Formats: sequence, C-alpha cells, structure tokens
Amino acid sequence: MARFSYQALTDAGENAKGEIEAESAEAAAALVAGRGLIPVSVKPLGAAGAGAGLGVFRSRVKATDLILFTKQFKTLIRAGVPMLTILQVLEEQTENRALREALAKIHRDIREGASLHEAFRRHPKIFTPLYCSMLRAGESSGALPEILDRLVYVIEHENKVKSDIKSALTYPVIVVVFLGVAFFVLLVGVIPKFVNVFQASGLTLPLPTRICLALYEMIVRHWAVLFLGSAGLIVAAVLYGRTAQGRLLRDRLLLRIPLVGKLFLKAAISRFASIFSILQSSGVDILDAMDILSGTIGNTAIARRLEGIKDRLREGRGISGPLRQARYFPPMLVNMIAVGEESGNLDTLLRDVAAHYDTEVEYATKKLSDAIAPVLTVSLAAVVGFFALAIFLPMWDISLKVK
Repeated sequence: MARFSYQALTDAGENAKGEIEAESAEAAAALVAGRGLIPVSVKPLGAAGAGAGLGVFRSRVKATDLILFTKQFKTLIRAGVPMLTILQVLEEQTENRALREALAKIHRDIREGASLHEAFRRHPKIFTPLYCSMLRAGESSGALPEILDRLVYVIEHENKVKSDIKSALTYPVIVVVFLGVAFFVLLVGVIPKFVNVFQASGLTLPLPTRICLALYEMIVRHWAVLFLGSAGLIVAAVLYGRTAQGRLLRDRLLLRIPLVGKLFLKAAISRFASIFSILQSSGVDILDAMDILSGTIGNTAIARRLEGIKDRLREGRGISGPLRQARYFPPMLVNMIAVGEESGNLDTLLRDVAAHYDTEVEYATKKLSDAIAPVLTVSLAAVVGFFALAIFLPMWDISLKVK
C-alpha cells in the first residue's frame, strides 16, 4: 500500500485536499470518488515537489498534457462546477508551466467578460483553431462536455498517427545519420593513412581510390569553405521553409517521395475525415469547417486545395463536386462524402472513412518499415564495399608490383 495526496471538489464546488492509502493512483481516485468527492488530482506523496522542481523545463505543452487537461475540464463541467472555479482548480494542479500560465490568463480574461472560446483563442500556440472552434460550438449548443469528448478523441487520434509515423521514420533516419558519420570517419581517418603509399607507388589508381583521394583533398584544403557553405545552405533552407512558398514547396515534395509520400497523404486524409466528421456532428458551419481544416490538415499543398474548395462552396455548391476536381483527395473519400450529402448522415460516413484510412496508415507504416530495411542494408553494403575497393584494389596492385 502506498500513500497518495489528492485534490478534489465537493458537490458545492469547494476544494478538498487530503491523503489516502491505496495500491495505485487509480485505486486512490476510486476511493476518493467513493467519499462523494470529484477527484481532480491524485499523486504519490513527494511527486508534487519533484514535479514543481522540474516545471521550469516544461515550457512546451505536449499532446498528453492537453489530453489530460481536456478530460479533467470535461469532468468538472459535467459535474456542474462553475467555470471560474474549474479554471482555478486546473491552474493549481497543472504541472506544465506554459499551460498553467495560459490558464491563469484565461481565468482573468473570462472574469473580465470574455467568452470561453475567445479566451482560449488568445493562446494559439497551445490551443489550435480546431480546439477553439469546437469550444465555440459547445458554448452555442450547450453541449460542451460532449464537444470536449470529441476533442479528446481528435487529439488522441492525431497523437497516435504522428507517433506511428515518427516510429516508422526514426530507425531509417538514425541509420542514414550513422552511415554519413561512418563515411566521413573512414574518409578522413582511414584514407589518409594510405595516401602517401598510394601516391609513391607510381601505379594508376582505380576509380574508387581516386574518388576518395579527391574527396579527402577537398575536405582538407577547403574545409572552411565547405563548412560555411553547408551552414549557409541549411540556414537558407530553414528560412525559406518558414515562408508560405517554402512550406508549399516542401509539402509538395513530401507528397512525391516514394513510399513516404503515400504515408503522409493517407495520414492527411485520415485527419481530414476525422476532423470534418467532428465538425459536422458539432454543427459547425461548412465554410468555418473549411477554414479550420485548412489550418489543421498539416500539409500546405492540401490546404491550398481546400481554400479553392471554400471559394466554390460560397457559390452554393455541395462539397463532393469541388473535392472531385481537387488534387490529392482519393475517389473513395469523395464518393463517401457524396453519399453522405444525399443521405444526410455525412458525419457517420466520414467516421467510417477516417477509420478506413487509419488502417491504411498502419499498413503503409508497416510497408515502409519492411521496404526501408533492405534499402538500408544495401546502402550500408555499398559504403563498406566502396571503401574496401578504394583501399584493397591499390594494395593488391602494389603487392603484385613488389612480387
């Protein structure tokens, strides 16, 4: 049995604190709820102090922090706790410094008369346009807990897709980096030991050896130019990538990369269908939905297509027709949207499409992992073989000359 400290709310919305013994945090929360309280935070004794000491380094709000906050927010709203009390309680128990500071400002803004979604919208680095628009829909419909439930689903879905893609790309990126490091070390650390021998031999050196010697000479004589040039190119690429045209070019190129491009496209279509479904079921206007989707789709090239669709929607057309003429949107998605428009259950069909493309992303991720393994093996063999030929071919010729 371990001891836990807890923070909770009474039915009247008053704060309650204390300590309790239980086998786990979940069991402790259940015991607190059994006392007629609403558990807000349950921590092992001593955890709060450790978290506070590290809070200075937690300036970024992760998806897990946002999911936990949204779940607690929903629970307290459903329990009928006043909004200002909710924000105060969540501010006190949130360990993430950036989120805690944002909640303090939101609490102040609402106290001064701002609406909920307006107060949240003033913190775009934490709360996305989708998040704020869903809050606005929940405020206007009076179904804020249900809207927050859908928000939790969207955030968890987004986090899962990003984690799957990151997991699929982490291994090849690490291998490519190590291949580059190994190539550089062999070129700078091994080749120089044989340079004098090769040059004094008087033999006609094979092509791999001549390439290695040329690269070595270039690095030794012009390392400052190469370093400054590489740094300049990287800085220029980063700065250009932050411009609208740079983001558009980068995202177009990403969608054209073999294997990886299909994975990113399917992930974007899954995101589009899941978010569009949530917005439709929440009663968000179609034009507002297109604005939100343009800002949350995660790919500038696809977002540009959505902006063109929005212009046609203003003319009174349905969405399936403009989507059919737009690039990147597959026929299955367009046909399902057309059926949903005719039958009146667009949100349900979009959920089915999102589930289908979630499966497609999983298959594409596995296919990418399976395809990258032999490519990396061949690349590693090519690097090792290149240096083996560069070193041992002239050594073989020298040994024959000596004989």
